[in-house]
Amino acid sequence: MAIESAGPTVDTLSTVMVVDDIAASRYALGAVLTRAGHRVVPVASAAEALVELDVRLRAGVLPDVALVDVGLPDMSGFELCRRLKAQPPMAALPVVHFSASSSGTAHRCRGLDAGGDAYLSVPAEPEEIQAVVRAAVRRSRMRIGAETLVRRLTLLSETIVAVQAARCPEELADAAAEGTARLTGSPAAVFVLSEDGELYRGASRTRARTTASDPGAHETVTRLIRHITAGHTGVSGTVVPAPLWPRGFFRPGVPDAARVVLARTPDGRVPVCLATPADGDRDVAPQTDTLVARLAQATALAAEPLLMYQAERHVALTLQHSFLPQKMPETPGLDVVVRYVPASRQAEIGGDFYAVLRTSDGVLAAVGDVVGHSLEAATVMVEIRHALRAYCVEDPDPGVLARRLDRMLQHYHPDVTATVCLCLVDPASGRARIANAGHIPPLIIGDDGTADYADVRGPLLGLGLDRPRPSEVVLLPTDRLLMVTDGLIETRGTDLGVSLEQLRSAGAEAPPGVAALCDTLLDCFGPGREDDIALLALRLG
Repeated sequence: MAIESAGPTVDTLSTVMVVDDIAASRYALGAVLTRAGHRVVPVASAAEALVELDVRLRAGVLPDVALVDVGLPDMSGFELCRRLKAQPPMAALPVVHFSASSSGTAHRCRGLDAGGDAYLSVPAEPEEIQAVVRAAVRRSRMRIGAETLVRRLTLLSETIVAVQAARCPEELADAAAEGTARLTGSPAAVFVLSEDGELYRGASRTRARTTASDPGAHETVTRLIRHITAGHTGVSGTVVPAPLWPRGFFRPGVPDAARVVLARTPDGRVPVCLATPADGDRDVAPQTDTLVARLAQATALAAEPLLMYQAERHVALTLQHSFLPQKMPETPGLDVVVRYVPASRQAEIGGDFYAVLRTSDGVLAAVGDVVGHSLEAATVMVEIRHALRAYCVEDPDPGVLARRLDRMLQHYHPDVTATVCLCLVDPASGRARIANAGHIPPLIIGDDGTADYADVRGPLLGLGLDRPRPSEVVLLPTDRLLMVTDGLIETRGTDLGVSLEQLRSAGAEAPPGVAALCDTLLDCFGPGREDDIALLALRLG
């Protein structure tokens, strides 16, 4: 769609303010302009003109042009013009100076230098007066139209930036709805339809949120969007009569017709609908339709990758939930508690995992994280967890397991790295062997308020580097061993050492019990995190 010319025609009759201290002159000019169909506002002085303009400015109805006598008694017409041009709300008001006594070149130049748009020598022929007024109004309206177009294009650009920055379909729909409302000056609702039929809704702040309280509203809008966009790509617009559009989208409980602009991506995959009330007495300028159409197209293009990501995230979450057991296996001699909190809907899916496995030498506890945020990270997480389950049957030694997992990643996923902490605990003796691969070390918390990290280090999995021997500690019945992923404490802009110290202090002050420890730490650090969180705490039973 091409953007239409922004300037209105001069066929629209204008309001002219005539500023002249001579009553006969005001009457004569007013008569000429009135016969031409203009509305005339006569005033007798500069002070009166300023008062009248101030009143009209507050009411939002400034005149279209001011005819100002240069020889006013209280203030020259040139000074009045300068004052008007110095006030931004009135600066666009065209000023035409006139004079019966000062018609030389010097006066004309003074008028133009003061900001005037034209200069008339009176008496003048009615046709000349009318032509000068028409020209001044035309130039003013073209300027105002151009400025309005620039503002609207700037608004469109800002909205498209907000739409492209959206982190989820809901944010995208809200940003597009707010932009539509500002472009059209009316409430707006935006709908994005995924390929599996899920409808994401957004609404402008100028109206109540789109609640779609009617149980059939979701199906109605989905059906309408599919019907209107069937077999089409690009952008189209239409008006949906009130009986066909669900009531309450614009005004609670009220049936409204909807003016809808629909867009699909070039491949026809993602339908987007921008909807506003179709007021019967309100004409929509072609320019507005063009800008809304461009916004709809940009919204559809931005929605496609978001919807693809949503589908990928759903698959990754399904993988995580399927392979991370919510209930731990029986571990005689140990109390074990795990907590897993996925990141917010706006955040990317990660590769955090945990495992508690019974082996011939005790209980193997593991917490790890595949580096990256994607479906691949979740998939590799599943592979690592399954490999760990298989390897520990033959040899549960944490050092051996770390080396085998390292080789497995190098062989099958050479571009992937992961962190993991492995702890093999003998419930009878409390002896614990710990191997660490680039992960946060375990925190050992005593009931006496002490808390210290185990001294255990090692390089990430997947690098093929030499690995140190596992460390050994002996857990007392009063000790709790805590293993976490970095999603619990890592904060952008904060040094990891500071975050580790905060975790150590919070662990030392946590109430007794492994469940209470996990829940306390989640309350302290968990809300609003942008990464998945896994915690595993154990204690000799």
